[in-house]
Amino acid sequence: MSLTKIIKVNPLAPQEEAIQQAAKVLIAGGLVIIPTETVYGIVANALNIKALERLYKIKNRPKDKPFSILIAQEQKVRELAAEVPVVVYKLMHKFWPGPLTILLKAKDQGKIGLRMPDNLVALAIINQSTVPLACPSANISGQPAPVNFQQAIKDLDGRVDLAIDAGPANVGLESTVVDLSIEPPQIVRSGAINDEEIMAIIKSKTVLFVCTGNSCRSVMAEAYLKKLLHKNHRTDIQVSSAGVMAISGMGASLETREVLAKEGMDVEAHRSQRITQELVEQSDIILAMENVHEDKILQLVPEVKNRLFLLKEFAKINESNLDITDPAGSSLEFYQDTFLTIKDAVERISKIL
Repeated sequence: MSLTKIIKVNPLAPQEEAIQQAAKVLIAGGLVIIPTETVYGIVANALNIKALERLYKIKNRPKDKPFSILIAQEQKVRELAAEVPVVVYKLMHKFWPGPLTILLKAKDQGKIGLRMPDNLVALAIINQSTVPLACPSANISGQPAPVNFQQAIKDLDGRVDLAIDAGPANVGLESTVVDLSIEPPQIVRSGAINDEEIMAIIKSKTVLFVCTGNSCRSVMAEAYLKKLLHKNHRTDIQVSSAGVMAISGMGASLETREVLAKEGMDVEAHRSQRITQELVEQSDIILAMENVHEDKILQLVPEVKNRLFLLKEFAKINESNLDITDPAGSSLEFYQDTFLTIKDAVERISKIL
């Protein structure tokens, strides 16, 4: 008779009782087979030494090869990793939850692999467990990774405490593993995500312009940098803009549209957005219009200090005041003068990107 308790769940609406049972087993130091979108895995409480020793033994895996950790919230990356480069946030935003494992420097020593699976059952168990979960594939090392429950339980029945059957894995390929703890980053295992797509994001740069309402100054800067990049056939740089007090969904001001139209730029489709932690974290360079905008950004994400600048710092105008004044409510001529200052700074920035 099998010593492993098997629970079959609905993959689209997993039963709460099954999730709670799995979490209880894990918190107590047990091992559980769970589904992910890639392959089935065995999870263990990463803080429980005995559970990890048992997992290494079952997997027949050398102890100098650590297990990846499953997480359900992006903020866990900052808690578990020692350094989080900007490219990590880009990859998380693009591919998580999904079949991408990211290797980073661990807070103690060595490296740590992190992944957020795109599977409702797995995410529910991670959240309910409240402990970091080590998760290798549910197979003996050297054997094919199991893409359905039958393959997973075949060699592990009686060797784990609980097994969750949620049908076949949607993807059926192991996650792609990218090492971002080194420079340059490297893909150490090709998997469900195309290598070229990942490397394109790693090699790209993101520029974010920030003003107050995201209807005037930052719109001008965004539009002009995009124009210069297009002229120079640059496709490796993404440009966006936001406002610290923006009302999302508003268009560019009439004066801004008029000034840019004279320069051959159409911003009729622009819609304002408020600055967010996610936008800031994903940006390689953040260019603010005023000191007050810098302060707001640093309050939101203090760690971006070394990639946050005032746009006017790059202009050739020799002035002690580095704020670019908000033209809202001023004359069209003032808008035009504002654009000339922005234009000069953006041209200089485009040459160093």
